[in-house]
Amino acid sequence: MDIRQLKYFVAVANTRNFTRASEQLHIAQPPLSRQIQLLEEELGVQLLLRNSRPLRLTEAGRVFYEQALQILNRLEQLKNATQQIGLNQRQTLSIGFVASTLYGGLPVLVRKLRQHYPEVDIQLLELTSMQQFAALKSGRIDIGFGRIRSNDATVARIVLREEKLVLAIPPSFPLAASHQRVSLKEVHGQKLIVYPKEPRPSFADHILSLLNDQDIHPAEVHEVREIQTALGLVAAESGLCLIPASARLRNDLHYRLIDDPRATSPIILTHRINDNAWYIEAVKQLVADMYAERPAWLDIETSSFPATGFPNPERRD
Repeated sequence: MDIRQLKYFVAVANTRNFTRASEQLHIAQPPLSRQIQLLEEELGVQLLLRNSRPLRLTEAGRVFYEQALQILNRLEQLKNATQQIGLNQRQTLSIGFVASTLYGGLPVLVRKLRQHYPEVDIQLLELTSMQQFAALKSGRIDIGFGRIRSNDATVARIVLREEKLVLAIPPSFPLAASHQRVSLKEVHGQKLIVYPKEPRPSFADHILSLLNDQDIHPAEVHEVREIQTALGLVAAESGLCLIPASARLRNDLHYRLIDDPRATSPIILTHRINDNAWYIEAVKQLVADMYAERPAWLDIETSSFPATGFPNPERRD
């Protein structure tokens, strides 16, 4: 097995077609088919279902594809990092994030990273949680900050904290008459605005699943692309919206904390599995330092902290 065969297989898996893959690789189709066949013979398993149109991966093929993609991406990163050092260029750290993390500690974390590692060029890319998983595999980003849990075996996940949800309410609605915690059941029969509309699954599915588990059915669900649009529609009295507590930024809305321990949204640090690069421990240490400082943006009332080795700001030892 060699790198060339990995590239050939990934091209076939991406295009699901030998002809298109051979055109993409600028080689004839028979040699390409032969290399994939040799790869399968060496592994002793079938990687492709050739009798389907388009081609489909077997379960073994899917696992091999994910691992091959990681190897090729790591090789590209190795090449780039070596060239950067050799040419005295700045190293790049690409961070994916969902928009709602900007309302919490992400800006502070990025500032600390720039202060501690001034020689590193830090790039920020706004991506949904699902887009971050794909971007990690392709090497487009190095780490991500999202809110959706995943069973993807190629992505490592660390829950930094669980953030409680609040209900965003137009001030004119009866629900805005109180500042007390509110039951999720109050959403039943109301118009609800969720985000993001796509790609799925997303934070919208997290909210809808939370409601469905308790047999709570909104009268109408309006899906929008981003949180700013959702809150704007709440301000326009188009409905209610469930959001992370840190996103309570509009002062023309009324917010009530949800009275349910399950009504939370995690903030999750993700990175490629088996990635031992310096930035993983650097980010984890900076997050731990931030938590220990108990900054103003870290609302202890609306956050809970899993036993992940990070200092728990809820305790004063």
